[in-house]
Parts: sequence; C-alpha cells; structure tokens
Amino acid sequence: MRTTLDGSLVAALAHRLSEVDTARAARYPGEKGGRQPVHTCYVPADAVTPDLPGEWGTAALAALREHAPGPRAFAEVLGLPVELAEPVHEKVVAKLEREPVEDLRIDFEDGYGRRADEDADAVRCAGLVGGLAVPWVGLRFKSFDTAELFERGIRTLDLFVTALGAVPPGFVLTFPKVTAVEQVTVLCELLEVLEERLELAPGTLRFEIQIETTQSIVDSSGAFAIPTFLRAGKGRVSGLHFGTYDYTAACGLSATDQHLAHATCDFARNVMQVSAAGTGVRLSDGSTNILPVGDSDAVHDGWRTHFGLVLRSLSHGFYQGWDLHPAQLVTRYAANYAFYLGNAAADARRLRAYVAKADDGVLDEPATAQALAMSMRRALDCGALSANDVARLCGLSEVELSALVRRESP
Repeated sequence: MRTTLDGSLVAALAHRLSEVDTARAARYPGEKGGRQPVHTCYVPADAVTPDLPGEWGTAALAALREHAPGPRAFAEVLGLPVELAEPVHEKVVAKLEREPVEDLRIDFEDGYGRRADEDADAVRCAGLVGGLAVPWVGLRFKSFDTAELFERGIRTLDLFVTALGAVPPGFVLTFPKVTAVEQVTVLCELLEVLEERLELAPGTLRFEIQIETTQSIVDSSGAFAIPTFLRAGKGRVSGLHFGTYDYTAACGLSATDQHLAHATCDFARNVMQVSAAGTGVRLSDGSTNILPVGDSDAVHDGWRTHFGLVLRSLSHGFYQGWDLHPAQLVTRYAANYAFYLGNAAADARRLRAYVAKADDGVLDEPATAQALAMSMRRALDCGALSANDVARLCGLSEVELSALVRRESP
C-alpha cells in the first residue's frame, strides 16, 4: 500500500517521544499499592503513653456504649440505612477492640507548643515507638518558618531519630507549614546526612508535606507549588496532608467559615489531587475541631458532623483524614464501613460485567474498571469487606483483584 511518511522520519519522531515516555514513567509511577491508613491521629508528645492506642480504643468504646448503645441507636444517631445498622456497628466495635489507631503522629508542633522539656519528650517518645502496636507511626516536628523554629524542629528530629535506632517500616515524618521549595530541599539534605551518619539505607527517612499555607498551593510566581515540592523531595515525599484551619485562616476566612466543607478547601484539595495524581504520593484530608464531647446531644452533634465530613472526603477521593479525639474513631470507622458497604454491590456488579465483557447497561473504560477494583481493594484493607465477600460479590480472588488494580487482565 502507498504511504507518504517514510520510515526513518517516523522512527526519529518515535525516538523523541520515547524519551518523553521514559521521563513521564519516572515522574508518574502510579499508585504504589499496599494498604493506606484511613486516618492519622495527632497526639501532643507530652500526652503519648506506652498504651496510647489501647487507651484511645477503650475511650472510644466507652463513648459508643454510653451515647449510642446498640446498633439501632447508633444508626439513628448517624442516619444509617437500616440494613447497614448491624454490620457497621459490629465492625466498628471489632475494630476499636482490635486496632483502634492505624496511624499515630507524635506531635511536637501546634498541639505541643514550646516547652522546656522538649528534648526529654523527644527521646522518651522515640523509646515508645517499638511498643505502640500501630501499623504507622511518626512525628511532626516544628516548621521552618523562622530560624528559631528551624533549629528547634531539627534538634527534635535529630534527637528522636537518633534515639530511635532501627526505623520501623511504617515510620514517617510530618513537615508542617511549608511555604517554599527551598525548605523541602533543605529537609532532604538533612535527612541524607542523618541516614549516612546513622548508617540507615538511603531513602529510609520519608516525609509527608502538610498543605496548610497559601504558598503551598500557589507560589510567588503564580505557579502551582506542589509539583516543585515533589521534585525537590527526590522520592522521599510519601503524602500530602491538608491543614484545615491554618489554610482557611491564611485565606482570610472568618472563624465560622473555617471548616472542611468550605469551597476554599475544595480548591486546595483539587490542586493537591491534580498535583499528586499518578505520582504514588497519597492524600489525606484535614480535621474538624467539632469534637464529640459533653452530654449525649453534644456527642451526637459531633459524631454527625464528623461522620458527614468523612463521607464527603471519601466521595471526593480523600481516603485518609486527621482525628484529634478518641471518640472520633467511632465515626471514622463507621463512615468508612458505611461508604464501602453501601457501594459494594453496585461496584461489584459493574466489575463483574467488565471482566465478563457483558452488556450490563454501563460501558466502563479500563480506567474506570481500575477505579472499581481499587475501591474493592480499599474496602478489603479497611475491613469493610473480607476476601470471601469480594469473591462472592464479583467473583474475583485477591490476586485477580490486584491485577485489575494494576490494569492487567485478571
């Protein structure tokens, strides 16, 4: 057949694009896989005890039993569908008994303040890490806002990591109030020195960046800042965590309007999503300061607020958030279980039809099938579904489900 373009021209252009493809694959490796915690609990360092997770679980169960005794009362408080009352309540109780805290951040920043005994708390808390029985743990040190804060934050980081010795697999640092890419660069240089001098493998010390300043969204040149932060992080950035109140205050919102559901927060989260998409860097939503404490009416109001915000985060693609009080664990897990159980049947039907190439009235693309599989995978990871549930609903084993997550044929 007759063509116009010669092979050498096409080959030269393909070579140019292959270089672009290689660079893109390095920059956007995709979802790293593995379980993601559904929350991070921030606890001031001076309040961290050897059995803190167990204490939080006990306090959460006590709140549940006092203020919503039984599945029916719990469902009425949160507005759960009748069919979800029993399974959600049962799973929440089991989770609080077995693993109440998934990710613990020992806080030396806003929740801790300035204390004369910070050195002692840093060393003491490092000694507790190995016995805390949580899948993920780390510390939030002070920001690099001023020379004084920089020196204090780095000293705490140094004391903590040095006293820690062996770094557990789920260990992560939290870098607050980032305002310039140079701060990320300096932190990476410091972590490289720590790894070298403590004989840790390169890249062992990873960190999440808190997105809580306007400069962490748009820099002084008018460009989005997060992509430059991630490049400067040299593969060490594990997550982006939104900071509700610092960010909304920086945007000039009144105290009444400083909440997670405000449109100002939606804009920041959209920038976070677009900037992190495909990079393997995970996202976490922020917190609510409406705590479920006091009499039953106050607790119920706090639970409904938190429950609704967690559901909103999940539906917007933020599968992790901050918790600041033990009683928030109740609605953190309830919202996750209700979200995944409520979507499971419909998601599984579409996934089954996609795998079988059946005409089910919805023509899903491979990317949507991947999203459906990832949703089922998250449901498995958080305990909303078991492997048997997944097999029953969509006819897939865990291996086959993981293949779809990677966009491979099961």
